[in-house]
Amino acid sequence: MNMIKTAPVKPTRRMRELMAGSDLLVSPGVFDGYSVRVVEKMGFKTACTTGAGLSNSRLGVPDVGIMGLTDNVDACRMIARSVSIPVMADADTGYGNPVTVLHTVRQFEEAGVAGVNIEDQVSPKRCGHMAGKDVIDMREMARKIEAACDARRDDDFVVLARTDAIAVEGLEAAIRRAQLYARAGADMIFADAIGDEDQIKALVDAVPVPVSVNMGFGIRNRPTTPLIPFARLAEIGVRRVTLPRLLPAAALSAMENALGLLKTTVETGEIMHRPDLLSSIEDIWALMGQPEMKALEARYNDLDGVDVG
Repeated sequence: MNMIKTAPVKPTRRMRELMAGSDLLVSPGVFDGYSVRVVEKMGFKTACTTGAGLSNSRLGVPDVGIMGLTDNVDACRMIARSVSIPVMADADTGYGNPVTVLHTVRQFEEAGVAGVNIEDQVSPKRCGHMAGKDVIDMREMARKIEAACDARRDDDFVVLARTDAIAVEGLEAAIRRAQLYARAGADMIFADAIGDEDQIKALVDAVPVPVSVNMGFGIRNRPTTPLIPFARLAEIGVRRVTLPRLLPAAALSAMENALGLLKTTVETGEIMHRPDLLSSIEDIWALMGQPEMKALEARYNDLDGVDVG
């Protein structure tokens, strides 16, 4: 008896549903298959790629505009197809002018992500929390947003406009940019390196579309945007919070701790058994879907079950 299969909800549609809901969207930044699967395992409803995390982990370079479109899209494709939750992608500056953005958005949409961030920095860009940033003419950025919206084949594909103008031109100029970008068609606004709760509230009140805020490490302070309780962010109207540095920083710390202990065992000959610091092989297999793969192997390797007529 044939089972009727129901089509899964597209990531873009699911992302729109989440954006329309009442719960604050908490979106950890991911940079590979391990990190995105852990985000899904831990019950988060959405994730986002981190441009800095991909530049650092994939290429081994700082987030200063070295990573190109192909590297970014290839990584996002593998990440998005690894999970069932929607993943938003960091598309940096769109990799060129407004016409180039048409190609960029189509590449990311075909990769299976739920949407993209496009920022108004000059190229080559740099991490939003680094000194030395500059921004393009806001009219050019508005055209980039228009091109991004025109490029998408799926109307649910989310176009998020990021402005880095606060560090360059101040809050009022950043708000003017955000308002223009919303009029150009942006579905969500993100002002990176925003200073404090009052600035966030001013931005939320000034724009007619949802606002996303970057909380960086999430559980560690940094010199730019301070840590603000999630409940407070929701209270002042923030719709989405991203944590792009949380998982890369946690992974680096864990790797250094493990390698430090390994170095000690090499030097002293002492055997260490630290299951508190390392996942088991069974944990890794479960995370990566090994049991499901084995079930498929058993099914399709069963030649005796084939009816050859």
